Amino acid sequence: MRTNATAVSPDTGVNVGLLVASATVPGTFAPSLAPRSVVDQGLVTGLSAGLHYLLTLGAQDTLQAIAAELANVRSAPGRLDPAVRQRVLTFLADLAVIPLGLGVQRVLPPRPGEAVLRGALRQVGWRFAVAGVGGSLLVAARAATGGVDPWAGTRPGEGGRMASFPLAVPVGLGVAFVLERRRLSAPDQRPESGAAESPSVLRSFALAGGVVGGMTGAAYAEHTVATLAGQRLAAVLPGGTQVWKLVGHGACLALLAAGASSFWGRAMRKIEAGAAADEPVFGSEDDTRWTGPAVSGGPGSAVPWATLGREGRRHVLARVRPRPVADRPAGVPDLSIETVMKEPARATPVEVYVGLDSASGPRERVDLALAELERTRAFERSLIMLVSPTGTGYVNYVAVAAAQYLARGDVATVTLQYSKRPSPLSLAMVKDAREQNRLLWLRVLQRLHELPAPRPRVVLFGESLGAHTSQDVFLHWGTLGLRTLGIDRALWIGTPYGSGWMHQIDEPGRLDIDHDLVAIVNDFDQLERLGNERRSKLRYVLVSHDNDGVTKFGLDLLVTAPGWLRADRPPAQTVDRGSPRGVPSGMRWRPITTFFQSLVDMKNAQISGAYRAWGHDYRPDLPRFVSEVFDLPASPQQMAAIEAALRERETVRKQLFQPPVQAAGG
Repeated sequence: MRTNATAVSPDTGVNVGLLVASATVPGTFAPSLAPRSVVDQGLVTGLSAGLHYLLTLGAQDTLQAIAAELANVRSAPGRLDPAVRQRVLTFLADLAVIPLGLGVQRVLPPRPGEAVLRGALRQVGWRFAVAGVGGSLLVAARAATGGVDPWAGTRPGEGGRMASFPLAVPVGLGVAFVLERRRLSAPDQRPESGAAESPSVLRSFALAGGVVGGMTGAAYAEHTVATLAGQRLAAVLPGGTQVWKLVGHGACLALLAAGASSFWGRAMRKIEAGAAADEPVFGSEDDTRWTGPAVSGGPGSAVPWATLGREGRRHVLARVRPRPVADRPAGVPDLSIETVMKEPARATPVEVYVGLDSASGPRERVDLALAELERTRAFERSLIMLVSPTGTGYVNYVAVAAAQYLARGDVATVTLQYSKRPSPLSLAMVKDAREQNRLLWLRVLQRLHELPAPRPRVVLFGESLGAHTSQDVFLHWGTLGLRTLGIDRALWIGTPYGSGWMHQIDEPGRLDIDHDLVAIVNDFDQLERLGNERRSKLRYVLVSHDNDGVTKFGLDLLVTAPGWLRADRPPAQTVDRGSPRGVPSGMRWRPITTFFQSLVDMKNAQISGAYRAWGHDYRPDLPRFVSEVFDLPASPQQMAAIEAALRERETVRKQLFQPPVQAAGG
């Protein structure tokens, strides 16, 4: 008859999980890309410790399940009680997985640009090694105290789980203290001068305690359900309780995933409905009085005003007028091209915008955009600016207005919306956006080939997810793809870390990359320091702030160290009137912890604030970048006037568009 060892053998996973989670807590207070609030720090600490606990619990449960099966094998020594055999075998399993896990680390060392699967396999080995170390330390600590038998709970009256519980946290914190002290003793890990102060440890711990408490309660509930399910299933089906408990864990996760999927769907429908809702800015005559024939949605346009969506309507209403408007709305200053540039406009700027609801599919939206380009006589402009918007359909007002000022109105922009959700929630639309952009740009190129010389120059602009979807058109084609498609210049700001093209241009030895044509910079001063010869060759520029979490955050942070955290990275430094360069020296990659720190950094980088170059906000630098990259010169006096006008326009825009739009692009 099969003996159910786990009926009398308490779990060790809970205590091992607590030990490992406690050991990770101090590392969550290490600096990252930007300062964190008390709430942010509490969330980072709570979520990091909670996930470490759950993963270690799962690893230790797996080891205990293997031990439970071996303890019931008939060939096992018969003199020991099954529960004692299981404890011995669990301890031996903990010791055995330590060298195995470390061996996996050695066989699969980190490599630049490695596949996520490789990093995940390395982390599985690391997780089991950590669980083994934690289990072994607990046994040693319980034996060292002398007051608690290492095999407590195997006989009536001896302590069980509760007796060993207090040791897990202090042992874990002791391990953390040793590791952090060793790390901080390294010369390159000393705190930098001027570094932001850490948030209140006590307040952060209080919030983290609430997060961990909630997660622990949910984990205990799930653990109880899985254990009961394991016991019931083991009573009627082959296999031990521990094995069926793992099946119970899987079922609980499946139910959680189903509930999350349902909640996600409802939330997305609500967000999209809000993005499509009409919100008159100047009144009910927005589509007739304040638009004009040169923009989509206005008189004579084939694009219905109602289908532009919130961001499309704001985009066309915020265009720069070529000449002063006599009956401007109250509070709107005269910032026309003629007034700001002190010279007549060469043409009226064209703005073509096709909303997601303007046509039934990508091909139909492209056809509509081409019809609008013909209607507005956009191909008669000397510059055509292909814009890929952010997830919500937002187009950076400063970038477009800067191009309209610098080109003296002789520019046409064309934008196709591909989503109505914020960029972090629109990642699933990247493929659709890429194919839609590719079709539009090929159609534009085809039309240009039909025109007599001189033809308009074609440039690209994209911000945030718009940069990603714009660059994705040239994935695996490098700079050669841009040249082949006739793209004269390109400016991308705040490119998300997930852009494959951005990573490819850094790969040495690629035959499709001309490194003289492309550069990634933090600020305009950094671009100027490249020198005149290098700048004269540049055609494609990516502006990515070093403290912009959007450009650094990726799911692979869970399992592998990124290149931007390499040991030989340049030191952090401040920039006058600009976003700081470099990454704090105290920041290093920690499994799970760095993921949550960077997630908070990404969230904070997108918070709309003062008009300054910081995080995911690139507005103040854009006039100079647009002038340099798109080859649209202006005198120093005109550039100063443009910068002042754009700053004033942003102030007025925020007052008109309520609630304010995030300058970072949504």
